[in-house]
Amino acid sequence: MSKDQKLGPNQRSLRVGELVRHALAAIFARGDVADDALRGAIITVPEVRMSPDLKLANAYVMPLGGQRAEAIVEALNRHRKFIAGRVAPQIKLKFAPELRFFVDDTFEEAGRIDALLRSDKVKRDLAAGDEDEKEA
Repeated sequence: MSKDQKLGPNQRSLRVGELVRHALAAIFARGDVADDALRGAIITVPEVRMSPDLKLANAYVMPLGGQRAEAIVEALNRHRKFIAGRVAPQIKLKFAPELRFFVDDTFEEAGRIDALLRSDKVKRDLAAGDEDEKEA
């Protein structure tokens, strides 16, 4: 494993990722991308992860309500060169990063974890742990 992989993203990658995220959110809010699959969709951009060399931007997006997420990501990937052309002037880098769009599943994963934590088995284990602490 390289040194960069151990440390995670550096400050510059995080900053550029935030700039790209804000630029994408503005483009989606204005409706600059003309595609039938995107018509009427409100798209959020929770995260953009930049490669260490800042040449690749993985944008995680989710339409409001999570409806038609796969179709929307496909449409965004079809228009990614156009979108990159709109993002480039806003981030002021020497090279515009290549954009890739993915469905953001963090909300779904958080819901799954929340459901696990609220399950009867976990409640039973927590109750047993409280009883053990009282005895000690």
